[in-house]
Amino acid sequence: MPPFCLHIGTHIQNGTTTFRVWAPSATSIEVELVAAGVPRKALQRNGEYFEGELPAGAGDRYWYWLDGTIRRPDPASRSQPDGVHGASQVVDPAAFSWSDGAWRGMPLEKFILYELHVGTFTPEGTFDGAISRLDYLCELGITAVELMPVAQFPGERNWGYDGTFPFAPQHSYGGTDGLKRLVDACHTRGLAVTLDVVYNHLGPEGNYLHAFGPYFTDRYRTPWGDAVNFDGSGSDQVRRYFIANARYWIAEFHIDALRLDAIHGIYDFSALHILQELAEAVHQTGTMLGRQVQVIAESDLNDVRVITPITAGGYGLDAQWNDDFHHALRTLLTGDHTGYYNDFGLFSHLVKGFQNGFVLSGGYSTFRGRRHGNSSAAAPPTQLVVFSQNHDQVGNRRCGERSSAHLSTAQLKLAAATVLLSPYLPLLFMGEEYAEAAPFPYFVSHGDPELLESIRQGRRNEFSEGADQGEPPDPGLAGTFLSAKVNEEQRHQGDHREIYTFYRELIRLRKACAPLARLTREAMHIVVCEEKQLLVIYRNAGPSQVICLFNYSGNSLICFPPLVVGTLRVLLSSSAVPMAETLRTVDPNRPETFPTLAPFGVSVYRKEQF
Repeated sequence: MPPFCLHIGTHIQNGTTTFRVWAPSATSIEVELVAAGVPRKALQRNGEYFEGELPAGAGDRYWYWLDGTIRRPDPASRSQPDGVHGASQVVDPAAFSWSDGAWRGMPLEKFILYELHVGTFTPEGTFDGAISRLDYLCELGITAVELMPVAQFPGERNWGYDGTFPFAPQHSYGGTDGLKRLVDACHTRGLAVTLDVVYNHLGPEGNYLHAFGPYFTDRYRTPWGDAVNFDGSGSDQVRRYFIANARYWIAEFHIDALRLDAIHGIYDFSALHILQELAEAVHQTGTMLGRQVQVIAESDLNDVRVITPITAGGYGLDAQWNDDFHHALRTLLTGDHTGYYNDFGLFSHLVKGFQNGFVLSGGYSTFRGRRHGNSSAAAPPTQLVVFSQNHDQVGNRRCGERSSAHLSTAQLKLAAATVLLSPYLPLLFMGEEYAEAAPFPYFVSHGDPELLESIRQGRRNEFSEGADQGEPPDPGLAGTFLSAKVNEEQRHQGDHREIYTFYRELIRLRKACAPLARLTREAMHIVVCEEKQLLVIYRNAGPSQVICLFNYSGNSLICFPPLVVGTLRVLLSSSAVPMAETLRTVDPNRPETFPTLAPFGVSVYRKEQF
């Protein structure tokens, strides 16, 4: 058993189970074991907590009774076998046999992330089903699996952001042991595991925390539900609850990194920000366990303070998503300027994203009607995660259509190369590596008809402009969920095969080529021809130099010296499949030797040293 145990929930020891729950306003708390004939037992008050021992073991189900009248599941339940409205189940964390004892984690600069949704990643839609695809991910070159949220949610179909039991892995996915088997299998193959966790709200259905204490506040608002009380009366124990959850995933499930969902929805005006306190606790847990662990934020604040070291006045998180990079890339390739894309679309935006990270770094945002962000130019590139697709940017579209619905094969390759040849941490969304045809629409399986109808109406309202394009898919239908199932066998067919081969080669180059593997701006030089929409990136590592040419226009381009001169070895070309290494000499006096890029083409050369 790891050197960690929760201060709340259940704890098995010497044939009995200790129950402990925070309920500051309750007069009494009783535990009801579901087994027939077992009377309820009162827990003893200890400050704001109630605790006591019962003759229960792993697998036993139980309820808490508040003041003898209100029956509720455990706020720190490790298992909800009957769903969010059912009884909690005792779990023995020491019962699982791990085989990853030699695993010590992975440095961020080695992360090549693959974001997946457990329910749609395989036909089974389970943790064990995902294990069957791990060898495929290794073949692709992925180094880190990122799981969308797995905390217990209503029903069996959900993106995961409606979870209401933060400590209980979704039972229909395989529950506690299923998730542990998946993590163990990842580590056996050298894959790190990142888990998406949601600390800005809990879902509306099955959220029973209100009965126990002031977990939520009405001082702030989020678009997704009640804001969590991180700085009001009673917030000390609320903070302790969520920090315990973060430590729980690291210690009991051997998770390597936590991805904190939408931290711009986490409100805290106390002197010690919850993000700093949580990051410190996670890092301390990793140190205690002898493992390297990280905390990564999703944020639209463009605030470098999130990833600034605590000693320099920041919150001390290890990395954060950079949506600006995606927005600049997408608008340039598609011309889409709706919503928040209105702040992007110029070639210079993409260049700035490549050079500095944040595009909106203190200037005026038309979408927000105010100045936004600060500069990330001084932050190490390993602190920013970039992507051309992710679950939000695909799923929040009307029909959940992927980039392949809008871009040509050449443009898809260009987008992939922009991400994977950057000095930042790349993230792929499941299926993008072969241009998966299935959409990723929004889906739920709430049991409350009124709630379900309000969600349907909310989707209609969100896409009311352009209603002539039809209504978005019904999020409550099983067919909407099933339409999102991916099929990696597409990678053997036609253009899918070409794109998959290109992704594999990009990832191989990123790992094997020293200048590309070196994630630093100091070893990168950018030459821009805005008129032609040509981007030339020089990446260096010692005497080795790699030149990456990107053409973001629909025209063929000839790259004139002195951009590229000398004897070059072709490492990759988006217009050549299969790709083989060949030599070419660029002579400034012979135009016929100049590199040519096809429309939306990419080429990578290594400067030969003689």
